[in-house]
Amino acid sequence: MPSTATTYSHPLYSISDPKTLPADLSSGLVVFLVALPLCLGIALASDAPPFAGLLAGTLGGLVVGGLSGSHTSVSGPAAGLTTIVAASIASLGSYQAFLMAVVIAGVLQVGLGVLKAGALSAFFPSSVIKGLLAAIGVILILKQIPHLLGRDSDPEGDMGYVQPDEHNTFSEIYTMIVEGDLHLGATVIGLASIALLVAWPKIKGIRSLPIPPQLIVVLAGVGLQRWFARLGDTWAISKDHLVSKIPVAESASDFFGYLTLPDLGALADPAVYTAGATIAIVASLETLLNLEAVDKIDPDRRHSPPSRELWAQGAGNIVSGLIGGLPITSVIVRGSVNANNGCKTKRSTLFHGLLLLVCVAFLPTYLNMIPLSALAAILLVTGIKLASPKLFGDMWSEGRYQFVPFIVTLVAIVFSDLLIGILIGLGISVLFILNSNVRRPIKRIVETHVDGEVLHIELANQVSFLNKAALNKLFEEVAPGSDLLIDARGTDYIDPDVLSLIREFKDQIAPAHNVRVSLRGFRTKYQLEDHIQYADFSTRDLLDRITPQQAIDLLLEGNRRFLRGEQISRDYTRQIDGTSREQSPLAVVLGCIDSRVPAEIIFDLGIGDILCVRVAGNVIGTKSLGSIEYGVAVAQVKLVVVLGHTRCGAVKSSLELLVENHDAHEATGCEHLGAVVTEVQQSVNEGEVGLYREGTDESRHYLADEIAARNVMRTVHEIIDRSRVIREAVAEDRVQVVGLLYDIVTGEVRPLNEQGQVKIAHHP
Repeated sequence: MPSTATTYSHPLYSISDPKTLPADLSSGLVVFLVALPLCLGIALASDAPPFAGLLAGTLGGLVVGGLSGSHTSVSGPAAGLTTIVAASIASLGSYQAFLMAVVIAGVLQVGLGVLKAGALSAFFPSSVIKGLLAAIGVILILKQIPHLLGRDSDPEGDMGYVQPDEHNTFSEIYTMIVEGDLHLGATVIGLASIALLVAWPKIKGIRSLPIPPQLIVVLAGVGLQRWFARLGDTWAISKDHLVSKIPVAESASDFFGYLTLPDLGALADPAVYTAGATIAIVASLETLLNLEAVDKIDPDRRHSPPSRELWAQGAGNIVSGLIGGLPITSVIVRGSVNANNGCKTKRSTLFHGLLLLVCVAFLPTYLNMIPLSALAAILLVTGIKLASPKLFGDMWSEGRYQFVPFIVTLVAIVFSDLLIGILIGLGISVLFILNSNVRRPIKRIVETHVDGEVLHIELANQVSFLNKAALNKLFEEVAPGSDLLIDARGTDYIDPDVLSLIREFKDQIAPAHNVRVSLRGFRTKYQLEDHIQYADFSTRDLLDRITPQQAIDLLLEGNRRFLRGEQISRDYTRQIDGTSREQSPLAVVLGCIDSRVPAEIIFDLGIGDILCVRVAGNVIGTKSLGSIEYGVAVAQVKLVVVLGHTRCGAVKSSLELLVENHDAHEATGCEHLGAVVTEVQQSVNEGEVGLYREGTDESRHYLADEIAARNVMRTVHEIIDRSRVIREAVAEDRVQVVGLLYDIVTGEVRPLNEQGQVKIAHHP
């Protein structure tokens, strides 16, 4: 799901920072060029006056842009509302009555913003958001191909599959190709514009110029259009292929005459409120979706406040409805252009709105000269960026639970319209979420404890009635005579039906099948107390039942869990309480003092499972031998482990002292270190001193590891030879003394044979 963070601005960029002004003005200019034909086209597709679309675009930039907390989102009339707007105008009987519905929609949106309804955006799946982005990209490509080549029967800005010209997205292209309905002049301008937009970032001399290539495209398009007019015949571009629809006011009074006031009398018509509510709901949904989508492509990864956006949109719609504009929403096309062209703050949105106002008021004649094919080239290149092959590859690599909702959303939007496609995508995502909950409501792990295997069931954070069937199926599959742990420590809510199922299984079904059910972490209100029926630490009963070989197997299996990252979840509080009266360890481990070899961790053991004796070089001395004898004779362990390790500092230092013929006390100042060094040096064979002296770093490491392994086995024999009580225990098969080598690079523990060589580990 999208992030719910509340960081509304980027710490690097401030709207008052003059350093970001060039980037914002450049981006705002490009957004203006894109917004101009879209505002006109959406108005025409909505059966509304062209000026209403331009007015809504202006207000989306100045009013909504000023109030919004987003630095990337751009608002204006939206293609997703064209059908609703056209139907509302027709049903209400007049455009003035429709304006009253727009005002009501704005009031409702302000209310939604105050009520923090924007929080709903956190529940939009990212796969649907990315599907929306890709779909808009695909639609832009498909819809702009005809405009690029001079077929302009479908108004620019129409995003629906079924078009006002009675074609659809694909039949428009097919008919154009079959009928050869291409305009030579428009096609040349369109293709040249694409070539310029693609080449601009790759040409060293011009890519650093502070002029957006989109402006050059438009100016060049106007210039070519004027030149082609002189050539006449097939080159001349008629009004049908130019922007042309901007009304030209002769005076200020004419300009203000384009403003339309709402019909207050329409407040008595219940249909106005229905239309207003419909616009508010659809516009709010589209705004939240577009806001999330633009945030995802923002290079600075800023998060826009959704609730603030709702009341900003509401304020914009109130003003738009009062003076004759179309409904306003956040628009993904304009927002993506804004983000992709390097905007830093919302000054770009404000500047685009200001440009719309100034140019429509004072420069309409010149704006009407812009070829639609030049603007189509800008939109087509934007579409390619949104629907990049990399996006499809990334979604495919994330698996079917992400890719299917993504591709369904994309296809649904392309073949219907934005709103219907989004709803279909959300529906598919919900089905996938439900399917995931039904199939995988819990985490299932088979753990090998000291007392045998336990099936550990880790309940999810929210366990609803949808999880009941899967949990019941799992209970049915539990083998008779096994141990089952139901762990609810990470759970905030459990449905009453699921609780009843757990109680029934624990109290009735499990005892009948000799299944021992343990519970952990259930809240007090569920009336299911913690109850552990298996030994998750070493006990006297367990110690009496296992053999020395089984003890070795338990340690090696623990190391395999450690390597896989599948350590057993342990209740240390219970272990502390259970071992407070007595201890019954499985083994004594004589290890090195090296900080990288913590025995309990690398063997995945708990409190009370082993006795640890640690001395540099894991050598044997009187005191350490006495500690081991205590473990064998008094604690009655089943195993004595001498645990060496690779890259051992004690072994390396002993070798280097031997090579340099230095005394440990003289070389280090440690008066008692010599006892350790002398023990280790006894494992060095004749001739290895010279090999170490002349070897490479790699060969020295290898030789030191061989000596470390031999030193382990020498200590094994010393323990047996020097201790009568241990020797007798070994002879009676009550104890085994083994040597193991821990690889500090891989984390693996490997058994050693009599010669100190690694042997294949025994797998239980």
